[in-house]
Parts: sequence; structure tokens; C-alpha cells
Amino acid sequence: MYHNLKNRRACITGGAGHIGSAIAHTLAACGADIAILDRELEPCNELCKTLTSEHGVKAFPLSCNLEDDASAHAAPHAVAEALGGLDILINNAAFVGTSDLEGWVTDFAHQSTQTWRKALEVNLTAPFTLCREAAPYLAKSGHGSIVNIGSIYAVLGPDMGLYEGTAMGNPAAYGAAKAGLLQLTRWLATVLAPDVRVNSVCPGGVWRNQPEVFVERYKERTPMQRMATEEDMVGTVLYLVSDMSRYVTGQNIMVDGGWGLW
Repeated sequence: MYHNLKNRRACITGGAGHIGSAIAHTLAACGADIAILDRELEPCNELCKTLTSEHGVKAFPLSCNLEDDASAHAAPHAVAEALGGLDILINNAAFVGTSDLEGWVTDFAHQSTQTWRKALEVNLTAPFTLCREAAPYLAKSGHGSIVNIGSIYAVLGPDMGLYEGTAMGNPAAYGAAKAGLLQLTRWLATVLAPDVRVNSVCPGGVWRNQPEVFVERYKERTPMQRMATEEDMVGTVLYLVSDMSRYVTGQNIMVDGGWGLW
């Protein structure tokens, strides 16, 4: 079966979050051993216990601060040692900030260089470091696959009207970093071929109990007439890390309900 991941080892950054957890369960259900990387160790521990209990796979929790280069540098080596190798790397972690972070969700004139750098460090520099350090293990595995999780705003400009009357926003650094991640995907796909495939997925807006006015505006301009869920992403990721896509590399798949068509 093309989607059988038995005896493969997957590392998921931001793995304890909503999308990361959904991806982890899907890959574990297909037989993959899983490393869960996130900033806080306890959520990683809890998810790993669940993965082992429900799917019978090995699961390795690892606390990793992606703002720290040394931590990002060490992570793939720790995972490969714990799992006996590495076949799959999913760069899912992202700095999205909060509405009360100074210099983040505000008008362009007040977006700060400090928060710009923080976003690029987590959303672009850390994936670069992780891919570089993971590449030898991925190449050795015979099934090496990297999936970078981007965003519709890596490809499209924001409609600021969506956010009017809410505390939400769309900082320049987020889209710029995610766009850089897509170019890194294309660059790595040529450089690491034929031993490692590299692709990206760009999710549309995922429902997170956002203000009703925002959700309604978002639905109105989406052909599928709803926001995304975590489960909407997992099938595409499974396709890209499995042998179903063994001749696919350097591609970006929009999982956006048709958002980018209008």
C-alpha cells in the first residue's frame, strides 16, 4: 500500500499544536514512529503517550525552542538517535504572535523590526537549520521527504477588510517569512534530489473560534463556504510523505477551499 509508513520515522515541529497533532495521529495510524517537537515538553509528553497507546508506535517528545539556533541545530540529531533514523521532516511550527504583542498586530508604521526578526527566525531560519541538519539522515533513509507548512499569505496578499472591527491583523513578517519558506522548498527540491523530496502545503484560514464577523467575511469569499479544519490538511501531508507522491518534488499545494481562485 502506497500510504503504508511502517518502519518510517517522522519528525513534526509544532507537533503538539492543533495541526501538528492531527498530522501526527494520521502518520502514526499509517505505522510511522513519531517525534513531537514543541516549545513546551509536557504537551509533547502527553501526545506521545496517546500516539503510543492508540497506534502502537514509538513516540519521542522533545522540547525545542526554534528561536534558539543551537536548539534547532541539535533537534534532528536527537530525533535520529531516539528513533534510529529519520525519513520524514514536517516543518509545521510557526510564529503567529498574539494581538497584544507590541509591534505585531498593528498598522504598518508601527510594526517593529524586533517582531519581524522573531517571525523570520521561527518561520524561516529554523526550518533552514532543521532541513540542513536532517538532510543526511533523510538521504540515507531511502524515503526522505520534507514537507514545509506555508500559508495562503505566502502566495497571496491580505484582504485587510477581513479584520475590521476585530483585534486580529496580518503582519508583514508572517507572509514574508512564509513566502521565503516556499522558495526554500523549491531550492531544496533541486539541491537534495534525487535522495530527498521537498514539497510544501499552504493551508487556508483554520477555524480557531475567531470573531463571528471575521468568520462570516472569510466564508463569503471562499468557494467552499467555510474555514478549514485540521483534518483538511492531513490527507495532503500524508500524500506528500508517502510513496503515493514518490515522483513529486518542489511543489506547493494550496489547501484553501478555493480561496486563491477569486
